[in-house]
Order: sequence, then C-alpha cells, then structure tokens
Amino acid sequence: MSRETDARTVDDRLAAVLRPVRAGNGFEEALEQVLQVVRLGLVPAGERLPAERELAERLGISRVTLREVLKVLQDQGLVEARRGRYGGTFVLPRPDAGGEDELRRRTAEVDIEDVLRFREVLEVGAAGLCAAHGLAPEQTERLREALHRTHEVPLTDYRRADTLLHLTLAELCGSPSLTARYAAVRATVNDLLDCIPLLVRNLEHSQRQHTALVEAVLDGDADGAREIAREHCAGTAALLRGFLA
Repeated sequence: MSRETDARTVDDRLAAVLRPVRAGNGFEEALEQVLQVVRLGLVPAGERLPAERELAERLGISRVTLREVLKVLQDQGLVEARRGRYGGTFVLPRPDAGGEDELRRRTAEVDIEDVLRFREVLEVGAAGLCAAHGLAPEQTERLREALHRTHEVPLTDYRRADTLLHLTLAELCGSPSLTARYAAVRATVNDLLDCIPLLVRNLEHSQRQHTALVEAVLDGDADGAREIAREHCAGTAALLRGFLA
C-alpha cells in the first residue's frame, strides 16, 4: 500500500469517529472522541495525531479547548508532545500494567449504556417534577445548601458533594420510588467515575450546569430544568464512554 493510500485509509477511519461536537458539552465530547481514536488504535502507537488545526476543525472546537483535551491524554500517559520540525502529538504504546486488567474486571458486569440511560431518565424526570410542582421554602433552602456545598468542598470530596446535590433533587421530587432507584443507579455511576480521573475543566463545567439547573428548578421552568439535566448527564456519559467503553 502506498503512503498516499495509507494516509487516505487513516483519514477515512478518523472521519468515522471525529465529528463536530454539540455546544453544551464541547470539552467532554471532544475528549470522548479523541480517546476513542487512541484506544481503538486508529492512530497506531508511535504515530502522530492530526495537527491541532485539523483536529480542532474536525471537532468544531477552539484550539484552546483541544489543547486541554490533549493535556488530559498526556497526563494519562496516552500521548506525548514533541517539539521541533517533526514534532506534534504522538500516541504512546499502551503499558501492560495491571491497571487495564483491573479496569476490565470492575466494568465487566456493568452494562454501561443501560446505567447511563437509566440515570438520565431519573435525573431528567426528577428535575422536571421539582420545577413543575414547586418547592416549599424549607425544600428550597435544602437545595440551595446542597448546591453551595459543591462550590465549597475540596477537589478530593467533590464527587460526594455532587452526589448529594443530585440525591437532594431526587428526594424533593416527591417520589420515594424514584429516589430509591436513583440512589442505586448513582452508586453504580460513582463506581464507574472512580475509574476515571477528576478533570478540573469538566468539574468547572459541571458547576455551571448545577447552578443553571437549580435556578431553573426554583424558577419553575420545567422544560429548562429537564434540558439542563439531560445535557449534564450527557457530559458525564461522554467522559465515561471515552475512558471505559
């Protein structure tokens, strides 16, 4: 196969994975797609990823956002940046350490897509119910306090505060059955989240979504609350699919 033909083949493979992301979760969805390129071996170890300009255009994101995505991959030991005339971002060989085996063991019995879809149904439903039915003053205070805690906790305790905020919304929707099922599915989601790194860019984005979600609920905007909750779930799902699927 000629070098030109081989280049076209790689380009065709990338075109099947890389596509413009949606506006709401640009960083998370871009990270998911570039992780897929690396983990599927579409660019083999030792080879260079497309240039930043090309990648950013394919994904429909800024080069600043793309560099944040590539920084995550560097931190995870998946790629390295090389300078100079023949520089760029190169895919690294994947280590044969026990980490991959442990990851497979922890996710083998989990239907990730089922978990993510069920979580979305419950969170979107709870947010819509809270907004549509309205909250009593003491319930409003509980929700505001849960949101406040997510802004105040250190990074190491963030996921606990995040969980408590969503559990509070589930509890306030008025359906004990939904609350019980949400607690169960959230426990599984947290097990999956423990398999991936905490990403500051993603947490900052989540915080903005949390604030918008609480505001929509307290404003009685059921449609807005459901849409924000759906987008929020989609961002987490993109990260989990990128790292685990």
